[in-house]
Amino acid sequence: MSVLLSWRAMEPRLVGPGPYRATRLWNQTIELFREGMPLRRHRCHFKIYERCFTASEAVDWLHRLLRHNQNFGPEVTRTQTVQLLKKFLKNHVIEDIKGRWGKEDFEDNGQLYRFPPFSPLKPYPKRSPCRKEIVKFPNWDDLERDTFRDHIPVKPIVLNSEMWFKRHSIAIGEVPTCKLIHRRQLTEANLEKIWKSMTLSHLQKTLGVDSLNDMLDTKLVNPKHIIQNVYNVNKQGVVILEDKSKELPHWVLSAMKCLANWPRCPDLKQPTYSGFERDVFKTIADFYGHIKEPLLTFQFFDIFVSVLGLLQKERLAIEALQICCLLLPPPNRQKLQLLMTMMARISSNKDLPPLSDTVGTRTLMVQAFSHCILCSEDEVDLDELLAAKLVSFLMDNYHEILNASPALKTSVEEHVAHLQRVQQIKYPGADTDTTLPPPSFCHQISTDEFEHQRINGCQEPLAGLLEKIATNTEMSRKEKKKRLKKFQKSYPDVYKERFPTPESEAALFPEKSKQKPLLLLWALKKPFQPFNRTRSFRM
Repeated sequence: MSVLLSWRAMEPRLVGPGPYRATRLWNQTIELFREGMPLRRHRCHFKIYERCFTASEAVDWLHRLLRHNQNFGPEVTRTQTVQLLKKFLKNHVIEDIKGRWGKEDFEDNGQLYRFPPFSPLKPYPKRSPCRKEIVKFPNWDDLERDTFRDHIPVKPIVLNSEMWFKRHSIAIGEVPTCKLIHRRQLTEANLEKIWKSMTLSHLQKTLGVDSLNDMLDTKLVNPKHIIQNVYNVNKQGVVILEDKSKELPHWVLSAMKCLANWPRCPDLKQPTYSGFERDVFKTIADFYGHIKEPLLTFQFFDIFVSVLGLLQKERLAIEALQICCLLLPPPNRQKLQLLMTMMARISSNKDLPPLSDTVGTRTLMVQAFSHCILCSEDEVDLDELLAAKLVSFLMDNYHEILNASPALKTSVEEHVAHLQRVQQIKYPGADTDTTLPPPSFCHQISTDEFEHQRINGCQEPLAGLLEKIATNTEMSRKEKKKRLKKFQKSYPDVYKERFPTPESEAALFPEKSKQKPLLLLWALKKPFQPFNRTRSFRM
């Protein structure tokens, strides 16, 4: 009971995405192993040794720890645990009872081992203080600055009332004649820069990190690979290579199709024999085992390991892996797509005979191909466990992960379409006809200074424009009222400051004196009398 309580008390924490994730996992595993591994008295060759453990006890305990650790998962095998303990012995995390270490001669037996006084933890590489990095989207100013280096120096614009009147003519009901200036066409270099910057920005946002610097060397990201992996694909989504010599050999592809479609093998013309499928599988495993570089490449090892920290959030992990796989060279991506398809089909094919007498088919797939999919160029002590974790997730979600990210594709295409249809509107004779270069630098200002510039920079030209309308003597009374009403609706604060009361506004339109018509005096004195017929004078 006490062992169970102590086990629950040291529940391993999830190591999320970020730089040096493999190093953080290594250090965490060592700390948990030292804190939780039971130590007791053992007898060996008629001698008693205190506070030690046997090799098999270490394998049992560490295997259980790794299987219950959400950073690794239940698919960790006992063989992988033995390999990790060999690295522990080599790095002096443990030593035998005579104090010997440094060789990977650890075996799953009854030999006694102990912890040294201090187990070395791996140091983190030194780096500059963390600074939040925001991947910059390319805009038209950047594209024009990169393509056309020569700029004509111009005088800075000073916004006066006349300039403001031209810019806000729509608000007062007058639209002067203008001309449309179409943007320059996007070049291939412009498109590549857009794809690269937006892809990295989308990846950084998905991972939820401040910077990609310590996980990915962005200089090694080739935008041509991204574009080809997105657009140059067949109906099944498999990338089509321009250089056919880099495709899989025909005999390897035929062997993969044979096992993936077992027992219906379209390319199989020779009769089969007992154990035929195992020989075919061994041929495929040998081919992939002898490739010089893993399919996910050495340069992208850290970024893929970092994505493993998102596996608890399945949708985010799938989206991040979609983007990371777009960074791969097209030949690597094609081999990965075909391999993962074969592995997934073999694992779910109940008609295929067992390919191993000791392990299950799915476990065999992970063990056989993990190293050729993900490994580090330098010695990384947990790369086998991390590769197995990643390959298991890829097998379960390969169809989604190895298709181009629809969210990224839509975002880039909409951005490019916007840049291609955007236009400039310029007024003839205005000072803004000359294209100004963007400012070379900027500096931070206080909040009070910002508010002061915002108010003065916007309201002063508007106030001048309002005064110009109010004092214009050539404008008709009706037209002036119409413009003032539109101005009041668009800029009520500026209007209220100029005309705080109805009387001040009415002063612009003095009432004309009207002379009342003179009324007849008799009409005022007597009311209307009806006509009375009189007696005729005729006799």
